[in-house]
Amino acid sequence: MKILGVDFGDSRTGFAVSDSSGFIAATLETFSEKNFNKVADRAVYLAREQGAEEIVVGLPRNMDGSLGERGQKCSAFADKLKELTDLPIVLWDERLTTVSAHRLMNETNTRGKKRKAAVDKIAAAYILQSYLDSKN
Repeated sequence: MKILGVDFGDSRTGFAVSDSSGFIAATLETFSEKNFNKVADRAVYLAREQGAEEIVVGLPRNMDGSLGERGQKCSAFADKLKELTDLPIVLWDERLTTVSAHRLMNETNTRGKKRKAAVDKIAAAYILQSYLDSKN
């Protein structure tokens, strides 16, 4: 079962997709858009295009587990997706995924524009892989 992973952001949103066995996440794209509705439409489009049967949205929590402003925006984004599609929408704890993405880019010496373009889709892959690992 293919699953779409989403790292929702104010300016850029990263997308990742699993393989058909639901075992491995791969980066898909970074969508540069500030309009909330356009990002939601893009997520639904990509889910359809990829044949995804579920969408996992990263939910940033504070280290104490509480939801801050960013977490509330991601919850609202998930609610919007529920309005647009019948696919199951899962909110998944994404604490430290962006930190992990930056660490990976440091190790591979990815800098400048390449780094900016890649960080969100890599974070989406981390979110999705964490979710897939929890299921298997």
